[in-house]
Amino acid sequence: MRILGLDVGDKTIGVAVSDLLQLTAQGVEVIRRRTEDHDFSRLNELINQYEVDSVVVGLPKNMNGTIGPRGEFTQKFAEDLEKKFPLLNVVLWDERLSTVAAEKSLIAADVSRNKRRQVIDKMAAVFILQGYLDSLPRHQIP
Repeated sequence: MRILGLDVGDKTIGVAVSDLLQLTAQGVEVIRRRTEDHDFSRLNELINQYEVDSVVVGLPKNMNGTIGPRGEFTQKFAEDLEKKFPLLNVVLWDERLSTVAAEKSLIAADVSRNKRRQVIDKMAAVFILQGYLDSLPRHQIP
């Protein structure tokens, strides 16, 4: 099964998905938020398409580790996600600086400012999901 990574904002949701071995994250798309029904309908399509069993939602914390208004907004989204998809494992993952890292990566790749705006949320979702994947224990083959 695969894992979906989400960077949730007011206007967009960046989406990434793991490979089947859950080693790497790839960007999928940016969902333009309209209504809750629209947003969850598109997520449902992606969950089914990629055969997802877990979703990692980036939790924006303050630099001192506290949860502010953005974090509370994201926690509410994760709660709603759990209600809509009770069979999914929903994980909140500290996403501090994921957008900054995505921006730096895109600048280093010489991506134009206009193009960066279009893909930054998707790239942030990749950084969130990859951080989570990297934290998973791996079984060593002797």
